[in-house]
Amino acid sequence: MLVKSSDIMDTPVRNMKLQQKMDTFLLFTEFCWRNDRNRGVTATEHKEGQRPAVFLQHAFLGDATHWISNLPNNSLGFILADAGYDVWLGNSRGNTWSLKHKTLKPCQKEFWQFSFNEMGKYDIPAELNFIMNKTGQKDVYYIGHSEGSTAGFIAFYTYPELAKRVKVFFALGPVTACPHATSPLIKLSNLPGPLLRLVFGCKGAAHQIEFLKGPVTQLCTTLDKFCAHVLCYIAGGSVKNINTSRVDMYVGHSPAGTSAHNIFHWRQLAHTDRFQAYDYGSKENMKKYNQTTPPEYKIEEIKTPIAVWSGGQDTFADPTDMARLLPRITNLIYHEHFPAWGHLDFIWGLDATEKMYLKIIELLRKYF
Repeated sequence: MLVKSSDIMDTPVRNMKLQQKMDTFLLFTEFCWRNDRNRGVTATEHKEGQRPAVFLQHAFLGDATHWISNLPNNSLGFILADAGYDVWLGNSRGNTWSLKHKTLKPCQKEFWQFSFNEMGKYDIPAELNFIMNKTGQKDVYYIGHSEGSTAGFIAFYTYPELAKRVKVFFALGPVTACPHATSPLIKLSNLPGPLLRLVFGCKGAAHQIEFLKGPVTQLCTTLDKFCAHVLCYIAGGSVKNINTSRVDMYVGHSPAGTSAHNIFHWRQLAHTDRFQAYDYGSKENMKKYNQTTPPEYKIEEIKTPIAVWSGGQDTFADPTDMARLLPRITNLIYHEHFPAWGHLDFIWGLDATEKMYLKIIELLRKYF
C-alpha cells in the first residue's frame, strides 16, 4: 500500500507463525524527491526504478518517532527518504503503537510474555518479509539503534537465509551483554529481584501515564535545558549536542513502554558477559530449551555485512562492552567511534547528519 507524499501510516503485519500471533506495526513512509535537495539519488536512478527498502528499528522504551523527531535535515528517516530510499519504521511489540493481538488483550498476563528475544526471533523476520513481499524486492537494508540492533543480531543469527537478504546491517550503539553499562536505568537492576517485580509487575511497564503526558511535555517546553540534562544523565553525551527546542517532542512520545519480562531480560544481560536468551532457571530452561542454561546468540556466525557506530560517553553501550562485541563480528565492514557521543546522539545528535547519516548513505550506495 502506497501513501501520499510526506504521509505516514500504521500498517499491521500479521504473521500466523508468530509465537503469540502479535500484530506488529510498521510506519511506512513514502516521500517525493525534493528538487531543492542536492544530496542522494532519485528513485529513477535505482535499478528497475525501485527505491531500495530501508528498515529502521528503534531502541528500548522507544517508538518509530525516534527517527523523525528532529527537523528534516537532522532526522535519519527524512534524510533517507530525501535520498531516494523506501523508508519503513518499525515499532517494537508492547509499545504505544503495538498493543494489538489476535486473541489476547493487554490486560492479560499472557500478552506480555515476551522480550527482545521474541522481537528478534519472530517480529523482525515478519516485518522484513512483509516489506520484501509488499515491495517485490529481494533484499532490504536494516538499521537498528540499541535494542533495535539487539533484535537484529538475534534475527540474523537465528535465520541465516534471512540474513542473506539483508544487504547491510547498520548497528547504532548496539547493546548485547552490558555488564559495564552505567546508566541509572541499568543501575536500578542492582535492586533485589522481588522489589523490582513489585515495582514493575508482570505485565506492561514504563508506558506513559496519559494524564501526565501534557504537563510533562509543557514542562520540557518551558524548562527545555533541564529536561535535556535529564536525558544526558540517563543516556550520556552532552546537552550541547541536543536541539533543546525539540525536547518536548522527545518526551511527548517516550517512554513508549515495553513488557516487564523484557526489562528483566535486560537485567540479566547487565549481570553477565553472555548474549543469551532469557534465563528461567535450570529446571525451566530444560523444559523450554532442552538444556540447563539459556542458548547463546552466536554473533560470530552472522554473515551479513555489518557497520557499527559507538559513543565514548554511551551509558548503555559502554566502550568496554563494545570492545568485547566488535571482535565477534566476522563481517565488520565499517566502525566509527565518537568519543563525545552518548546513547541518544545516534538519533537526535545535532552533528549526527554530518558525522554519521551521510556516511550511512555512502555505504548504502556502495553496497547496492
